Amino acid sequence: MEVSKGQVLEDSVQSVSVLTPDPGKGPPWESDTLPQPPAFSPRNFLRMVGPGAILLAAAIGGGEWLMGPTAAIQYGTSIFGIATLAIILQIFFNLEATRYTLYTGEPIYGGIMRLSPGPAFWGPFYCVLALVNMGWSALAASCAATLFSVFRGRIPATGDEMAMYWLAILIVIVASSILAFGTTVERTLEQASKVMVVFIFLFLFAANIIFVPGHHWLSTLVGFFQFNSQGQKVDWTLLGALAASSGAGGISCLSISNLVRDKGFGMGARVGAIPAAFGKQVIGLSGTGKVFALTNESVNNWKRWLQFVHADQVLLWGTGAFLGMYLNVNLAVFVIPANSAVSGLAAGAYQAQYMASSLWSGFWFLALLNGFWILFSTQLANTDTVARTITDIVWLQTHWKNRSRVINIRFLYFGILALYTVWGIIAVGLVPPLTLFKIMANLGAPVMILGGIHLLLVNRRFLPPALRPSLIRQVMIVLCVLFYAFFLACLIRSFF
Repeated sequence: MEVSKGQVLEDSVQSVSVLTPDPGKGPPWESDTLPQPPAFSPRNFLRMVGPGAILLAAAIGGGEWLMGPTAAIQYGTSIFGIATLAIILQIFFNLEATRYTLYTGEPIYGGIMRLSPGPAFWGPFYCVLALVNMGWSALAASCAATLFSVFRGRIPATGDEMAMYWLAILIVIVASSILAFGTTVERTLEQASKVMVVFIFLFLFAANIIFVPGHHWLSTLVGFFQFNSQGQKVDWTLLGALAASSGAGGISCLSISNLVRDKGFGMGARVGAIPAAFGKQVIGLSGTGKVFALTNESVNNWKRWLQFVHADQVLLWGTGAFLGMYLNVNLAVFVIPANSAVSGLAAGAYQAQYMASSLWSGFWFLALLNGFWILFSTQLANTDTVARTITDIVWLQTHWKNRSRVINIRFLYFGILALYTVWGIIAVGLVPPLTLFKIMANLGAPVMILGGIHLLLVNRRFLPPALRPSLIRQVMIVLCVLFYAFFLACLIRSFF
């Protein structure tokens, strides 16, 4: 059963300030009661999933359509242990990013801004990180190329640049416009993501079952538990991009906490959500988090909320992210000859041509339409991630600095979204899509490194001992930091 955010806020008790021994550089949290979660069951899990579906739509994108096939054709499947390890580490990263939110209702950025030197530094810093990591319209440009091929029956060539540019602009505008309707932005994004994810997986399973023999499935699967470049000189920009783009990576993994709050998990149900621009329901958003008193009942309820987050991230997002990469790579390496000079859209077009000539001409349309949904779903999720991240940071900063100064959260989110849309229209014509995506993906590594360090600091400092992560979870975050530090170091070293 989904928690009604508006109803929770109407029925909640009057909040009062609670003295906390350590609110860090932010104001003390308020106190409230922890909502009781529904019984954990398969039926309730299907009703409650949302953040994982959105993040999955973001995960099955450029990494699977662009980086995965490109790396597989160049090195074979024996390097894809990188992708498997990246997804496993990101599962732990995502779970720890939501832990603080379940207790306080604040996104993880609220916890980070409470660390020294405070919100005046970390707020702008993470806004810039979000823009640098995801503020490029790489997926819109790739979407445009795919959409062009769907309707023209060929991949873009010299002379098609202007048509591609206007298609990319249209995609940027459509992605932003979708986020304006519904009750909350999270709800709209969740529904759109579910539709796109279902289509993507239905096509990928059907295409692999029809065209790829069983023994090839097994050999590809074995490669996802290996790392062997087969003696070839390693392109660290490519492998670093593969590591960062397998799963979600970068700022998206931190911003899962914002979605968990808006979905109403844990204390997120007590603080409100970002409403859609044209939604009729009026939903407030608190500028300060709310925490609950620790009792046996509240701790047990909190653990049950954590169960739903685990199911959402492990069963839905983690499994889906692995299958998305595996199915795309399995199909690519079977139909595209090894060491072919293909990358980006060309890999998808080659697969589409093979399926169309081997069985049915309609596969050209279906394969590229699938590629379009893969890329568009990520463009949509990335657009929200940047706008949502900056909105939440500015909202918290403003409220903490002057509580009497009220900002309309709708105006704030959609004002930032409008500015980001204008920048997206400019950025889409700057450099080729694959180059843009490599920039985005490789910049995800420093975000994961710094974000992982901050997760450890926030959850160890601001959560009560009973709610803090176990030692093994902390070790997994350390491993995640080291994993991305390794690829960042290799990338830097490759330039010298």
